[in-house]
Amino acid sequence: MAEIQEKADSGGGKKRAKKMSVHLDMTPMVDLAFLLLTFFMLTTTFSKPQTMEINLPVKPENEEEQMPLKASNALQILLADNDRIFYYFGLGDPAENPEVIETDYSADGIRKVLVSPRVKSNDKMTVLIKPMEDSRYKNVVDILDEMKITDTRKFALMPEIGDNDKKLIEAKLAQ
Repeated sequence: MAEIQEKADSGGGKKRAKKMSVHLDMTPMVDLAFLLLTFFMLTTTFSKPQTMEINLPVKPENEEEQMPLKASNALQILLADNDRIFYYFGLGDPAENPEVIETDYSADGIRKVLVSPRVKSNDKMTVLIKPMEDSRYKNVVDILDEMKITDTRKFALMPEIGDNDKKLIEAKLAQ
């Protein structure tokens, strides 16, 4: 490991204190470093990709098995362009004249709506998510993340946005 080498006495003149040079063998320390590095590389767990599990309902064989959704149990979230979100309570019937509200993805935005007593206290509340043609895939992922964060159990991702929804958003933007 380490050894001390003494210089030979040249036999002349004054006697001086012997100078000792130290030679340090680094091989065992390098071996240990590589063993530790290998050990930690093999025992560490790498981060796994996080995925959200979505269970899709079984499609009923006939229309009678489907349960109709009441307007008092519906929250509609419309994903628009430029990362905008519109939401309203109800089924979007123009006769009801629902109040369309614009919000964002922040904690004081759609998350505050999803954890509000009006939504959380109603066990039958169903959130209908409707992305518009101009919305981005990121918006759908963000709203699904909000569903997971707020522990919203009953939600549906609608494939198409209806004409009534388009009219409601146009009326909101015209204000």
